[in-house]
Amino acid sequence: MLTTDMITVIIILCVLLLLFALWFFVLIRPSGKAVKNTALLCDYAHRGLHGSVPENSLAAFDLAVKEGYGIELDVQLSRDGKVMVFHDYTLNRMTGVDNKLRQLDCSDLQTLSLLNTDQAIPTFSQVLSLIDGKVPLLIELKGESLDTSLCEKVADLLKDYRGAYCIESFNPLLIGKIKKYLPDAFYGLLYTNVCRDKKKYSPLNIVVTCMALNFLARPDFIAYNQYDRNSLPVRLTTKFYRAPRFVWTVKTEKDLSLTHSLGEYPIFERGMG
Repeated sequence: MLTTDMITVIIILCVLLLLFALWFFVLIRPSGKAVKNTALLCDYAHRGLHGSVPENSLAAFDLAVKEGYGIELDVQLSRDGKVMVFHDYTLNRMTGVDNKLRQLDCSDLQTLSLLNTDQAIPTFSQVLSLIDGKVPLLIELKGESLDTSLCEKVADLLKDYRGAYCIESFNPLLIGKIKKYLPDAFYGLLYTNVCRDKKKYSPLNIVVTCMALNFLARPDFIAYNQYDRNSLPVRLTTKFYRAPRFVWTVKTEKDLSLTHSLGEYPIFERGMG
């Protein structure tokens, strides 16, 4: 006869099994959509070919175009709602200005010098005009909140763009939202072990590290930190479910060769040793 304790254990095991099945078959599952434009499966210069010129600058993008590399770049909104190409949420590192990008208008942002050079913060429109379909784009949507207003602005600029592009973000809400405007685009979820990186095991960090919010985005590919290529969520989404594998940020020739041998698509930085 089953005791009360035995019944309790069985119930707990059944609940855990159901939770695992929910995570495995529903929450973590990518879209399964195949890429239509295989030109997107290439090497991407991380924020352009920077080093001799600033990252995410027109000069860095121009160098990448001339050398035939795909371009990874970051977009976020200025205070007046213009789509700017800039990585950090704060301006300090790249311009020396103690402020956040979203707290200044586009006209003010474009007067700032990137690393004391003649390069300014470009608008996304300027970048699209420069690249003009010559190489593929990997566009990262920046956003750490529930605000998805960036999505419609980016989609409006991409609707008439004839070049190859794909879109990624750490924020699954942004991917889920922009899909409504550009349903045929190729989308990726950026991934890293957030618990490790932030050194904090909060409920949100655990959920994100487990990719348990994938259902909000249903990504077509996974773009993961190279140190996490063997983590369980990455292996399940890319091996079991066969989502294409993008990897960041590759900084050495040895690591670049490894990514190619593994069938990954690297997001790399120039000047690799």
